[in-house]
Amino acid sequence: MTLTLTQTPLHAWHTARGAKMAGFGGWSMPIQYGSIVEEHLATRTSVGLFDISHMGRLIFRGAAAGSFLDGLLSRSISNLPEGRVRYALLTNHRGGTVDDVLVTHLRDAKGPFFLMVVNAGNLQKVLAWLENYQKEFAVGQADLEWQDQTHQQSMFAVQGPRAEEVVTSVCARNPSEMGYYTARFTAMDTHDGVLSRTGYTGEDGWELIVPVAAAEALWKKLFTCCKQIGGTSVGLAARDTLRLEAAMPLYGHELSEEISPLQAGLEFAVHLKDHQFVGRDALVRLAGERNFPRRVGLITQGRRVPREGYPIRVAGRVVGNVSSGTHSPTLGQPIAMGFVAQELASVGTEVLIDMRGREEAAQVVELPFYKRPGS
Repeated sequence: MTLTLTQTPLHAWHTARGAKMAGFGGWSMPIQYGSIVEEHLATRTSVGLFDISHMGRLIFRGAAAGSFLDGLLSRSISNLPEGRVRYALLTNHRGGTVDDVLVTHLRDAKGPFFLMVVNAGNLQKVLAWLENYQKEFAVGQADLEWQDQTHQQSMFAVQGPRAEEVVTSVCARNPSEMGYYTARFTAMDTHDGVLSRTGYTGEDGWELIVPVAAAEALWKKLFTCCKQIGGTSVGLAARDTLRLEAAMPLYGHELSEEISPLQAGLEFAVHLKDHQFVGRDALVRLAGERNFPRRVGLITQGRRVPREGYPIRVAGRVVGNVSSGTHSPTLGQPIAMGFVAQELASVGTEVLIDMRGREEAAQVVELPFYKRPGS
């Protein structure tokens, strides 16, 4: 049976530009337009434009919306000020990760609301998770309404040291006034939408959410401005190399139903004190054990790239596995993330990576691999 992939509103534009398209999270997405390295370096040195309309977008309204989300997420949401964005995790009863999400508190003509952005491949799972939890949610059910608006909206990311110039070209208000992890409901080109100073590349930048009807015209204006200053459109392949250099976890690699946020090094986003949520008790037990595998950064001495699943060895025994690996265009060498026993997670630890029967020497290094200048 052939799987029918959902297309973003920019699908025709991507194919006309010669993009290599592939399925990702149930969507037909641009993987690359030309050189992955060129798209990556354009984002690091100028600006990259990303179609990320495949990300799930859920809206929560009502007096009970904050309390509802508090019981599901690893950080409190009811105390999130308007105009702020918060990274958090949905965890299962074993402490594994259902998804990692961004939650924004905003206000439009209808009143205040929370926007949750979820990973494309996890949208249906998250919807089912919400529905199941709502049946148990006893506080103010009449004051809670939530909707999936993924297919009514488009989402773009503008990332890089010159991102501000591009976003300014379509915004009614100066985006430079916004702090990191803030958002506003504002006019962009001809329509109102959500503008947030967030991203997944390690660069400064913004993400834009607008109605589908506004998508193509807005994208074309953004792209024209990008090209004028040395930027370009960027596919998912370079988005992955960018996030890996910045050591940002990717669901299905550094996070999963079997991998907890604590293993992934996301303690900052898990509040175990004075905050009750699904999975908290399991995470409290895990935090007390202190012997679970930890996410680490790895740099090899050779030129071969460590790939997902490659065993990590010390003294002939397997001590972990690679979760993501690539050749870093910025650093000019292979990099990887993986999970190892906690006693081997210290920076400077020497390990071997089994690359299909051939062992390559590697060292545990501090994360992230790359930090933008001035950060």
